[in-house]
Amino acid sequence: LFAVVIGALIFSDFINRAGLPDMLLEFVTTLNVAPIVVILAILAIYIVLGMVFESLSMMLLTVPVFYPLVASMGFDLVWFGIVVVVVTEISLITPPVGMNVFVLSAVLRDVKTGTIFKGVTPFWCADIVRLALIVFVSQIALFLPELLYR
Repeated sequence: LFAVVIGALIFSDFINRAGLPDMLLEFVTTLNVAPIVVILAILAIYIVLGMVFESLSMMLLTVPVFYPLVASMGFDLVWFGIVVVVVTEISLITPPVGMNVFVLSAVLRDVKTGTIFKGVTPFWCADIVRLALIVFVSQIALFLPELLYR
């Protein structure tokens, strides 16, 4: 565990020194898309990464890259932290390579992996709805005071 944390810290320092967050910010600003589209793209990246990485490694490797981008777009950083944790947990049960499902499959040897994925599907759908509420409703609630007090 410490090797992963130390490696992620070295990687984070390397990407910051190389200027990757600044290049990503420059690239996104040239796209001229709405900030919520960028957030949805980040969520899609987390879903794909969660199929093959475990949660700690995924967060330690990606947050240093996405943090400056999200901060510069004016999103609340506590909200972004909550979104990252929620989407990370969703991605760990996402087929075809949901790592938590395979851990459960290894523990319950008499239950097929397909059966576990079928059992997880309603919870996955509920988590997607929860994530949509956090992303869209929370953003409205966070930007409302800013609009009212201008």
